Amino acid sequence: MKLIFLFGPAACGKLTVAKALAALTNYPLFHNHLALDAVTAVFPFGSAPCIRLRSLYWLSMFEEAARQDRPLIFTFAPERTVPDSFIAETRAAVEGHGGEVVFVELQVSPEAQMQRVENPDRKASKKIHAREVLQKFIAGGGAAYPPIPADLVIDTEALAPDAAARRIVEALALEPLPEPHVMYPDPE
Repeated sequence: MKLIFLFGPAACGKLTVAKALAALTNYPLFHNHLALDAVTAVFPFGSAPCIRLRSLYWLSMFEEAARQDRPLIFTFAPERTVPDSFIAETRAAVEGHGGEVVFVELQVSPEAQMQRVENPDRKASKKIHAREVLQKFIAGGGAAYPPIPADLVIDTEALAPDAAARRIVEALALEPLPEPHVMYPDPE
């Protein structure tokens, strides 16, 4: 089991690359906002219950996927409300069941990040979607997080999402699953 852990700053293309990677590999995509949206529906972002439940949700999913030998793609935006222990806990949850975590860093220049942040789909997804908000977030230390050692680094300005996904598949020698993951399969 491999957990493909895509990480990088806001608006670097994590979800876009992850979707392209999922299409190539048929791996399930468990992106950051699935847990965040569920938890913030009840608790304010950054509150103690939000932080605790979000981590619990992430780590439980990783551990069960590893236990079931189910590869998984995850997107992560390092930021200060995530406990510093999260990376070590992720490794422990996956490796404790024989899995492997592969850290793929997606990079983008600050200029491109500021342009991308105003993409209309970001607002629809409840992500940071305005330059002023992103600037305030960064200036206030919101993006502060201990460095994460990357097994692979991708410049999302140099590679389009599909090319970035192909680069990940090649570099990590990923074997696609025979069938895509679907919640409700079509009747036969």
